[in-house]
Amino acid sequence: MKDLQAIRGAELLRHMVAEGEHERQDFKYTISDARKIARSLSAFANHSGGRLLIGVKDNGVIAGVRNEEDIYVVEQAAERYCRPSVPIAFKAYRVDGTIRVIVAEIEPSPVRPVTVAEADGLLKAYYRVADENIAAHPLMVRAWQAASGAEPLGSGHYAMAAMFAAPGTRMDVRELALALHVSVGRVEDMVVALAAAGLLHFVYDGGRFLIEGAEPDVAI
Repeated sequence: MKDLQAIRGAELLRHMVAEGEHERQDFKYTISDARKIARSLSAFANHSGGRLLIGVKDNGVIAGVRNEEDIYVVEQAAERYCRPSVPIAFKAYRVDGTIRVIVAEIEPSPVRPVTVAEADGLLKAYYRVADENIAAHPLMVRAWQAASGAEPLGSGHYAMAAMFAAPGTRMDVRELALALHVSVGRVEDMVVALAAAGLLHFVYDGGRFLIEGAEPDVAI
């Protein structure tokens, strides 16, 4: 039975590796910088969760865990640098009998933003986009903070949301301000309220965050 479980575990691991790095998966050959790992944890927790495959190179080669301290560094990243701390579930997989890979599973956080205590003393939130950890837009952070205590929306908010009725409509804050003939600050407040209510979300186009319409109850 144990041999069968080991074979299935190795097959599952190879299947995960074959997916490559993506929105919910990152390869880590070795881990030495807890704060850097905390950014990955923040990005996964602020998005839809994800996993770190420790002992897998960037090119997908299953090399195995080099140092048992790697798990400790991940735990340190979650507890020391993440605010709030991020729960992590670890699972070990063996390949070819001797190569061991650790998979660290991160669930989406019920309370966002999950921030990282940076070296300069500031708290910064991250978000997962494709296979990258991106600094979350300040309006995203404000929307997350406002989501738990979102107030009823006024007619002006819905008028702005109506501008995104056509599928795929995207704008930045300055474009919205020009279209509505109001100040950038006013538009930012409205975007935060609409995003907190699930009527807008943020899309990263590779260089900047844009605002896009969303079905109600879609998470940011």
